[in-house]
Amino acid sequence: MALPLTRLPQDWLPAADTLKDRVVLVTGAYGGLGGAVARAAARAGATVVVTGRRKRQLEQLYDAMLAEQLPEPVIHPLDMEVATPRDYEALADGLRRDLGRLDGIVHCAASFAGLTPLAMHKPDDWLRALHVNVSAPFALTQACLPLLGEAPDGAVVFVLDNPELLQRAHWGGYGVSKAALERLVEILHQETERGSVRAHALLPAPMRTTLRRQAYFGEDSLLQPLPDASAAAAIYLLGAEGAAARGAALDLRPA
Repeated sequence: MALPLTRLPQDWLPAADTLKDRVVLVTGAYGGLGGAVARAAARAGATVVVTGRRKRQLEQLYDAMLAEQLPEPVIHPLDMEVATPRDYEALADGLRRDLGRLDGIVHCAASFAGLTPLAMHKPDDWLRALHVNVSAPFALTQACLPLLGEAPDGAVVFVLDNPELLQRAHWGGYGVSKAALERLVEILHQETERGSVRAHALLPAPMRTTLRRQAYFGEDSLLQPLPDASAAAAIYLLGAEGAAARGAALDLRPA
């Protein structure tokens, strides 16, 4: 792995004011990790903007967060498979107009079509994985950089996957895209390390998600923990203390 690895401080947990007065954008927000990050950011005091391609599922997340007495999230439907640079610019403009700021992005959206040998990999699935997992996060981040740069402490968090597994056979476009995403983090860090915007990578431990079930179909996914620990780690990276992990991959895998 090219990025340096770092660990979450022992026994660290987000407080109710860790993200006080901050605005955080979460992509893929109705997925397992995305939903957990949205909830955790709201508990930590942030105004949370949730995006995803299915408006109904975003509305279900909205209702669930209100039922949990969490602060009201802002819904912005966004299909990262078909969105254009203008769509990302419109999102950034809307954040500036309606909320006045943006302090963090957590890129949780992902495309995974299953384990497939390259000889059988559908080109459409390959292109979709590279686009949703790399090109779209780049374009969204680029559109939001001016607004992030106006914040005193902005952070962009990209979610990786276990590189020791993804370099093996059958991981196809998803494996290649996550390797490319790691390089994107490294380049963005080098270009922003002297400014107020921080680039981070999050390397979760195994967790109970739909993607995990697709990749490890022989495994009882209920034995894996919920994404809450990874969501809490994302809050650490978004907050002021996360500056210590700038330009690195926060490794949540068991030591």
